[in-house]
Amino acid sequence: MTDKDYKASDIPFVDMTAWVEHPVLGKFLKRGPKIPVIRLSGVIADTVTRRGALSYVRTRRVIEKAFSYTKAPAVAVVINSPGGAPAQSQLIAGLIRQLADEKEITVYAFVEDVAASGGYWLACAADHIYVQETSIVGSIGVISAGFGLEGFLDRYDIKRRLYTSGREKSMLDPFLPEKPGDVARLKEVQMQIHAHFINWVKDRRGGKLEGTDEELFEGRFWTGSSALDMGIADEIGDVRTVMREKYGDDIRLIELSPDKRLPFLPSVPGVSERWVDDAISAIEDRALWGRFGV
Repeated sequence: MTDKDYKASDIPFVDMTAWVEHPVLGKFLKRGPKIPVIRLSGVIADTVTRRGALSYVRTRRVIEKAFSYTKAPAVAVVINSPGGAPAQSQLIAGLIRQLADEKEITVYAFVEDVAASGGYWLACAADHIYVQETSIVGSIGVISAGFGLEGFLDRYDIKRRLYTSGREKSMLDPFLPEKPGDVARLKEVQMQIHAHFINWVKDRRGGKLEGTDEELFEGRFWTGSSALDMGIADEIGDVRTVMREKYGDDIRLIELSPDKRLPFLPSVPGVSERWVDDAISAIEDRALWGRFGV
């Protein structure tokens, strides 16, 4: 008999009903859709200057992988960040939004402890923002901090030599007295970044926002419950509960997190200097988290 001699009736019928109803095999066969869950936790900063931070280069592959699941009905982003670098926040959020639009996939953000400043910038990349009642959300503003160490040099009679080829190159040098002109220029830069942040929030949240610009965009932050009243979040909920309610109890949440360390980063040269940098970064990170009581 040749292949042409086969008829549809010659193909044996396999009844899968018993398999589907089997207590073990049934669970495997009935498994629902996969939903990628991107976990973004930590201070947002360039990874080269702050190891372990959230950066575009560290999160890019994870985000792209999440949107590569062809049959995924949605992508969930779990956020726990006090903020950090505006440009890195913009790059990460922009990639999420770009892929969501290209793939036509709905994105849900779930805030755990904190989504403040740059962390809230990330949350606004989603179509819907969920919080806990006790989450800290908002802080839509820009902050810069530094130290004034000129007195330290005088006290210990330390001579510092600084040479520049531009009049403004030593702006806000921590070892020089603060200049009003430097502060004015810094505030100008902050205002420009703040304007971009505000426009992003307004563009993403649209008519959902409640309250005046002064209430919403002057750096205040709220608990999750109050965030709903201000329109900067949509509902109370966690990723597992909400995704099961929307896509069924048999969904599979696929957890995706950025690598702890990028393999191509230098680590051996300048070990002592790196320890100092790490110590300073740890203090700065603790201060960022501490602003929100966590």
